[in-house]
Amino acid sequence: MNAGKHKRGGKGRSTGAGAGGEQRVYLIGAGAALAAGASPGEMGFKAYNLARMAAVGMPVPPAFVLSTAFCRDYYAAKCALPAGFRGLLDANLRELERMSGLSFGGARRPLLVSVRSGAAVSMPGMLDTVLNVGLNDATVTALVRMTGNPRLAWDSYRRLIQSYAEVVHGAKPDAFDAARAQRLKAARVASAGDLDFIALRDLAAEYLDIYRELTGESFPQAPLDQLSAAAEAVFRSWAGKKALEYRRIHRLGAAAGTAVCVQTMVYGNGGGTSGAGVAFTRDPATGENALYMDFLFNAQGDDVVSGRHDLGERAQIGALLPEVLQQIEALRKRLETEFGDLQEFEFTLQNGQLFMLQTRSGKRTPLAALRIAVEMVAQGLLTPEGALAWLQDCKLRSIQTESVRAKDGQEPLARAIPAGVGVAVGEIVLDPETARRRAATGKAVILVREDISTDDVSGIAGAAGILTARGGRTAHAAVVARQMGKVCLVGCRELAIDLAKRNCTIAGKLLREGQVISLDGGAGGVYAGAVDIVRARPERELAAVASWRAQLPPSRTPGRSRRR
Repeated sequence: MNAGKHKRGGKGRSTGAGAGGEQRVYLIGAGAALAAGASPGEMGFKAYNLARMAAVGMPVPPAFVLSTAFCRDYYAAKCALPAGFRGLLDANLRELERMSGLSFGGARRPLLVSVRSGAAVSMPGMLDTVLNVGLNDATVTALVRMTGNPRLAWDSYRRLIQSYAEVVHGAKPDAFDAARAQRLKAARVASAGDLDFIALRDLAAEYLDIYRELTGESFPQAPLDQLSAAAEAVFRSWAGKKALEYRRIHRLGAAAGTAVCVQTMVYGNGGGTSGAGVAFTRDPATGENALYMDFLFNAQGDDVVSGRHDLGERAQIGALLPEVLQQIEALRKRLETEFGDLQEFEFTLQNGQLFMLQTRSGKRTPLAALRIAVEMVAQGLLTPEGALAWLQDCKLRSIQTESVRAKDGQEPLARAIPAGVGVAVGEIVLDPETARRRAATGKAVILVREDISTDDVSGIAGAAGILTARGGRTAHAAVVARQMGKVCLVGCRELAIDLAKRNCTIAGKLLREGQVISLDGGAGGVYAGAVDIVRARPERELAAVASWRAQLPPSRTPGRSRRR
């Protein structure tokens, strides 16, 4: 397999008419060297790290990447794709076909692709993705023949129809969700993962009708039309509301744009030995040197990161597929050695075979950043000088641990899964906009939701804490909340919300919007009313940082002159 850099006019690999000739297409294949001149700024961090993983032999599905210059040119041309764009896609699809042995739109061994974003700076969940591109009324039956798994094929098709409507056309999910809920009710099952292939085939047919009603046109049957529109939708998402808000909050520039990564699909929704997971090489909340993972069997990646599903942890996959857990543990250590940092990585299991889909430097709390820096120096993965450079933007003097000291007779109403450290005390609010408004007046608020998504980023930014009924620790919104230093508890099964009445019930106790609750990000407790907070400084880790500074001359101590 090859990884290459293709300029305009390259043999059989034209990239179209780019402004200034800066557009590039990069191929990624297992075992190939990283393309000369490749950079995160051109490829986006996601694809750049995919190429690095592939180059050292990690299991990465073949892909090609449209550089960030395509996105900049798209906006410079007032949201117009360059001449020859479809030809460019077609030429590079031939490369994926060569590497995979599959055929895009083929009637026997169909190639399906995912279309993913990739900014130069990580923006978890803020840009769009479309999976299963290439499925249509013909290739869905070809996928059945190729895999012998009709459930996989029809599940993938109904997923594509809905996500294409939402991402490409901006359709609301409500009609699709209602149709799915009706099918679940009729089959008397809890989730789409429990539906058989006949129900999924019928659901896909119903989705096609809903698509036509919502968009005014039939679902596109030409795979290349799907791919071109999905790539353009990813470019458009760079200027989407949540992406703009995320960049505003984090003071990121708008000029860089996003790359587009077109990658061979692997299927986590293929049955009992398939699934999707997200993991951190260390605990991003506390810094503990242990695998931190969420996993969902018989699922695709969007199910894990969406925040809409309850997820299993390492014990679940370890019990059923212990050899896979051993692989993941080995990759955890290898990733830290290769990248020299805490990594957040996404993976898919396809019939027990592990594929890596992404890795990036993991978002972490300041407390975790401090502990990880100290322990990586002790392990020899990081130099003291490098660790100080990591920490120069951390306000070390303000880092502290927080725990609950319950008042007499005060017990938690319920427990949830901690996704961020600390203790938060505030008034209940039930929607992100109210959280944003009340926080702007100086109120401490707790955002209480069925689930949270990255669409809620403004409310997450304003809240002191977040509590959800569903979701996992590694959902994109939980990652964003943790990065912002918010106390976040997810998957509180005793939580029920009544938006119409502006109240919620936690373990049978009725609580109205505006009442105070407390969240314990360490033990996962949810308390009615305010709690007392016990604070302590991580003295051992702070002492280690002080010793590094004492040993290094001022000229080699990052940020020392600024601190003075």
